[in-house]
Amino acid sequence: MTELPRLSLVIPLYNESENIMPLYQELCNVLQQIPLLAEIVFIDDGSYDNSFATIKHLGMTDTRIRGISLSRNFGHQVALTAGMQQAKGELVITMDSDLQHPPEVIPRLLEQCEKGFDIVNTRRIDSDDTGYFKKLSSRLFYQLINRISDIPVTQSSSDFRLMNRKALDAFLQFGERDRFMRGLVSWMGYRQTVVAYDCPPRYSGKSKYTLRKMLHFAADGITAFSARPLRIASYTGLIVFLLGLAYAIFAVIKYFTGNTIAGWTSLLVTVLLLGGIQLLGLGIIGEYLARIFNESKSRPLYFIKDQIN
Repeated sequence: MTELPRLSLVIPLYNESENIMPLYQELCNVLQQIPLLAEIVFIDDGSYDNSFATIKHLGMTDTRIRGISLSRNFGHQVALTAGMQQAKGELVITMDSDLQHPPEVIPRLLEQCEKGFDIVNTRRIDSDDTGYFKKLSSRLFYQLINRISDIPVTQSSSDFRLMNRKALDAFLQFGERDRFMRGLVSWMGYRQTVVAYDCPPRYSGKSKYTLRKMLHFAADGITAFSARPLRIASYTGLIVFLLGLAYAIFAVIKYFTGNTIAGWTSLLVTVLLLGGIQLLGLGIIGEYLARIFNESKSRPLYFIKDQIN
């Protein structure tokens, strides 16, 4: 009977063919220093380049390599979940394929696990090459979600983490379709710690997180762990209603005292203000309804097109 691996490295990727080989070489160097039987699980999230062909080639020469190709691009969080479901190890480390999650940090994660922690998270320290907009938007996002949510999320946290089998089996019980894994892991509890690491620039290629995807990711995080935006919309509506009522009383008084002024500016501003607030409230409600709609369909998270080893 084949001995099960003690350590599983789960690596989702999307069009990262140029990064796979350098990452594999660095992982091999690190695994040589770790006395654990390991497997490397690559999850190809519907790439249209040579990513899966490269994984297949590696799998022919190294039996530690497992490759899973999804039928289309389901998104980073779903691909991560697919890899975690496929992992066989007692310890599971999730990381990205662009070498911004440095393999040399892996021994530090294992050290914290040996101290009794069930989950070892990481906190990214951005390099000087990181753009100002990305740093600012990231800081504002975590400040916002920690202010409106009851679940704290570590500033500049990432999906580079270690989980033992107990924590992983608990995590796999989540059934959400729209996933914000950093929040889910924090919500789970268990004994957790954080390891900080210096984030190097991407080895090759461009980030797959466009502005649209980052906004969608932020919306998932906020709506998944807080109903306060709905309450804010309600409170705003109440405040605007009271202001409108006061303005109506003021207008009636002016009418009966004969001090009315013909003009469209105040009317236009009032209509635009009320219309904008109504649309904002409807948009917030729509985000929550969309999540309910996605959950109600109960579709599978993903389909596997091909796999090796």
